[in-house]
Amino acid sequence: MRDFGNAFKFMADHVHLCVTKILEHLALSGAAIGVATAIALPLGIWLGHIHRGSFIAVNVANIGRALPSLAVIAIGLAVLGIGFLNVMVALVILAVPPILTNAYVAVDGVDSEAVEAARGMGMRPRQVLLNVELPLALPLIFAGIRTGAVYVIATATLAAIAGGGGLGDIILNQATYKLSGVIAATIVTVVLAFAVDLLFAWVQRLVTPRGLVLPKEFHTIVPPTESDVPADIMTVPR
Repeated sequence: MRDFGNAFKFMADHVHLCVTKILEHLALSGAAIGVATAIALPLGIWLGHIHRGSFIAVNVANIGRALPSLAVIAIGLAVLGIGFLNVMVALVILAVPPILTNAYVAVDGVDSEAVEAARGMGMRPRQVLLNVELPLALPLIFAGIRTGAVYVIATATLAAIAGGGGLGDIILNQATYKLSGVIAATIVTVVLAFAVDLLFAWVQRLVTPRGLVLPKEFHTIVPPTESDVPADIMTVPR
């Protein structure tokens, strides 16, 4: 408990340092999430719309998840050198799989009857995508972006090993900042991850069509199962 107390004291005594590292961390994470979304989202939506390419979506996701970010950064040192770009590429590779997979599954899984009804009304393929498939797929699409963002925020601490800056500069430099600084930067990283998760959850709720949002009064209503019905009042149909 004493170490945790010293961590909060470290934050109070080094406000400028903490703010600077938080801004670096957010800049790196934001750039990685933006690039990953720009790459994975259109590809996932297009593959889901044409109902093809599940092999591409699944295998790209599996490869991205299998690649350790630390190894990607180490390999990138030979090509991209030390700095922001190297770490951002590694974080983009980390964020692409959940965004791509969710975008593909979300659009591909839209109710076929809704799509056929839209086509029956004379909508063109582009109109079907923009007016029917995307609105229905938005909750799951945002869930993928939300997951990728949390991954990136948590992993961006590795940027320090390649000169990318951020809170990792404190976490990986215990000799300078002591254990209190390491714990303080770790706490801030966790808080940032939770804050980003809540922010995207709020945005996800805002963009979800009203018809897909379950009213609060129904959140705790669970239909009874056969095991919930007492045996003495169960009737057997004749």
